[in-house]
Amino acid sequence: MPLPHSSDPRVAPVEDPEPEVADLLAKTMSDDDGVPLSIFRTMARHPRMMKRFNVLGGFFLTRGDLPARERELCILRTAYRSGSEYEWAQHVLIGRDAGLTDDEIERVALGGDWPEADAALLRLTDEVLDHTDVSDTTWWELAEHYTDAQLCELVLLVGFYRMTAGFLNAAGVVKEDSLPSWPATGG
Repeated sequence: MPLPHSSDPRVAPVEDPEPEVADLLAKTMSDDDGVPLSIFRTMARHPRMMKRFNVLGGFFLTRGDLPARERELCILRTAYRSGSEYEWAQHVLIGRDAGLTDDEIERVALGGDWPEADAALLRLTDEVLDHTDVSDTTWWELAEHYTDAQLCELVLLVGFYRMTAGFLNAAGVVKEDSLPSWPATGG
């Protein structure tokens, strides 16, 4: 879980970017007013890194082989387990668009019964976070539903979003006011 900070943000988001950085930010997700999200304006402090981060993040969100609903299930579990309210909030919205119900989103954090395939996805996420590995039982159960490429993607997806949660927490990125919060008894 995140450590307490004396202030957040620790790294202030870029407010008046140079033209090259503004071009990079124009290619990122933005809020309803067209303002790039805080995560990207914070990462813009290191434009070369942000550019490469966006390539891999964009792959997972738009070009990967995983179904969107299953991808978001794993991302939400990673965000919750990593204590990243910012990542959680963004992916609640993306998860809804991908077909997750509000009840499913809440159960990602607070627990509950899942169909076998979803339970295996959540177990893979927990195992990667806890052990940087996946048990044979979980792997072979998921192999009945996913290709080798998708299994590889699942593991890297969890790692990527764990890394992102670490950045968001350590930099103290403040979530936009319009984003949802943790579930009522979560966080």
